[in-house]
Amino acid sequence: MVTLKELAQMCGVSTSTISNILNGKPKVSEETRLRILEIVKQSGYQPNYFAQGMRMQKTRMIGIIVEDLNEFSTSPIVEAIMAYCEEKNYRAILLNMRLYDKWQDTWYDDESKLQSVLQPAIRELLSIKVDGIMYIAGHCRVINCFPEDFTIPAIVVYAISKAPGFTSVVIDDEKGSYDMTRYLISMGHRKIGLIAGIEDNLHTQKRSLGYQRALFEEQLLFNPDWIRYGNWQRQSGYEETKKLIEEGVTAIFCMNDTMAAGAYDYLYECNIKIGQDISVVGYDNKEISEYLRPNLTTSDLGLPEIGRESARIILSMMEGDCEKRNEHEIVRMPCSIVERASVSNLSE
Repeated sequence: MVTLKELAQMCGVSTSTISNILNGKPKVSEETRLRILEIVKQSGYQPNYFAQGMRMQKTRMIGIIVEDLNEFSTSPIVEAIMAYCEEKNYRAILLNMRLYDKWQDTWYDDESKLQSVLQPAIRELLSIKVDGIMYIAGHCRVINCFPEDFTIPAIVVYAISKAPGFTSVVIDDEKGSYDMTRYLISMGHRKIGLIAGIEDNLHTQKRSLGYQRALFEEQLLFNPDWIRYGNWQRQSGYEETKKLIEEGVTAIFCMNDTMAAGAYDYLYECNIKIGQDISVVGYDNKEISEYLRPNLTTSDLGLPEIGRESARIILSMMEGDCEKRNEHEIVRMPCSIVERASVSNLSE
């Protein structure tokens, strides 16, 4: 294996120049930098991160712990984190706890199950001297991830840290729902039904607040009968749509695209034309939203942006003084409406 010293001799520069270039801190011309990177590539040189870490007390490695990589929101976040780390010459170590695969939905309120997998994962990452740890949740809730006296920088992504002193990066559910409701109002709708998720879920609570705030600002009467609680699954969207149609709503706002697909199922059965006789919108911008006919108007969560911003934050913490924060910092990332063909304009 080629050493750093041998590589410097091949390039005709000092070892410190090679090191600076590999660590993204070139102090040479762009022409020289590109020439050296090409020689590095041809030589097959691989830096010894552990040896570097022993010398510098920094490994330039980040540990990423995910609840389950199969969750729809997780992979885009992880991809963006790893891409950002690569740009900044950091390595990312991914540990998948596979909580949903192991226990389906039974572990949410069972702290012992979570900690039985989480604590060994943290110990493993600390043993290889990562410089920081990111915890990525499968759905938003308050989580007990890291103790207050944790020794290295750590953040929580797609959930909120229970312990103070840790930054949390989440989607702005309330603003996203507010924007979608305002969009339906701008299209002339005044009777807007809402198919919510599970009632005590944090996504549900925040999105419900956004919906109600938009109605209040437009001085539209809030009718509690127009809020129906599903369970995020397609069948519940089907069942709750029937009740909202009986209430005479002109638009149905589903808190995820899966329940919106269930709404489509019921409306098709009843020969009610979506985008003409009634309007339907979803949330999440899952792949199914483009397959439904007519294509579903929905809200994109900006998952890659969440990953990139999370990576930027933890790298800045690792490269700074890493002082503990005295209170929660919650970074709320915006959602964006993806307008398609499932909404009729009643104001025309």
